[in-house]
Amino acid sequence: MVWGMKHRTTTLPISTRALLGLTGATAALLMAGCASHGAATDGTRAPPARQLQVCHAEPVQIYLGHNTVASTLETIRQKSGSYLLRVLREGQPATMDYNQERLNVITNDAGKITALRCG
Repeated sequence: MVWGMKHRTTTLPISTRALLGLTGATAALLMAGCASHGAATDGTRAPPARQLQVCHAEPVQIYLGHNTVASTLETIRQKSGSYLLRVLREGQPATMDYNQERLNVITNDAGKITALRCG
């Protein structure tokens, strides 16, 4: 600082019009985030949510020892009532979150099914 000069603050050269435009755009974005997604734009209702498909591993235990080919896996998924199917190798790390709609198919190195568990 030079002796004898007063401290001056700098102001940004932003016009009132630009500030109002920025404020309006921010408000529009916030309101768009609150918009309802339950109805289509033509006034009709959105399709209902899909029905819960809970896993039941007991009926598919007969598939232990089978190969993990796509057609067998799809049959197992359908017969278990599961929405999702996850194939894991024995000892493979996996998320521990429990999903009641998922069937876990555990396989060995030869590709044979060794366990069928929900979750």
